[in-house]
Amino acid sequence: MTQTHLSSYPIGLIHYTNVAPILDALELPEGVSAVRGVPTEMNAALLNGTVNLANISAVEFIRNADVLSALPDFSVSVLGAVYSVNLFHTKPWGDLRGGRIALTAQSATSVALLEVLLRETGVQARLERAEGTALDLLAAGYDGVLRIGDDALREWYEVVGPINEERSMLDLPHQSGGVTVTDLAQRWFILTGHPFAFAVWAYRKDAPPPHALLQAMRQARRYGLGHLGEIAERHAAQLGLPARVVQHYLWNFRYHLEAPDRLGLDEFAAKVAPGHAPLVLSDGRSVSVPAAATP
Repeated sequence: MTQTHLSSYPIGLIHYTNVAPILDALELPEGVSAVRGVPTEMNAALLNGTVNLANISAVEFIRNADVLSALPDFSVSVLGAVYSVNLFHTKPWGDLRGGRIALTAQSATSVALLEVLLRETGVQARLERAEGTALDLLAAGYDGVLRIGDDALREWYEVVGPINEERSMLDLPHQSGGVTVTDLAQRWFILTGHPFAFAVWAYRKDAPPPHALLQAMRQARRYGLGHLGEIAERHAAQLGLPARVVQHYLWNFRYHLEAPDRLGLDEFAAKVAPGHAPLVLSDGRSVSVPAAATP
């Protein structure tokens, strides 16, 4: 975890490619500084008070809803495939029962999502912490490997690619050479019919963000969503992937916490933390979306 200059309002930033449309153009207003790290580091930084606001794992927002609130119009969500939260496995999903699955230490939400999906499908497997590439860990004897973020996107492409101009990412065989790549967000959609919110922008209830920061974030998002091609070109070079693959990856995301995203977040909360404290947004609303009135 790296930190810039100290200031009166430090925030935590996770610089995965999936938040580039928000963060690449973000100019921090006076009095705001940034601490950067992976999701689990930012979760801890927010909870211990090192930062006051961060784009943190949704599951940590759920588990700490008594001390955290979330911005009402920011998330990192997806409806269907996400491409960068993947379980790589050599056996069919149902045959993972009793097998060994390697887990990343970088993301609490992805681990919790995997646990929910395994439980909901009646698959009991041994989950173990292990770091390394998916193919290396599979070769070492694991039956499945959970990978997230930019590494997962690259390793997904290593299995399913290359994708030429005639192929669509929406119609790919997500398996090759005896390795299957199960997209956990797609599996969640099949299970629930809802989007999955991987992250929200949460802050400590005793330290709400300054208005200037919120305005800067919204302005950066508007710019980013209007320049996805440029952002994709830049990050594709860093990732070693085709620009059009990265652009598809980015335009697949939902960066606003809209009603469908809140439905998915509410359902995930019910599955991962029954009896949790109410999930509150900074405008005073609950995450829960009221049911339609009965005629």
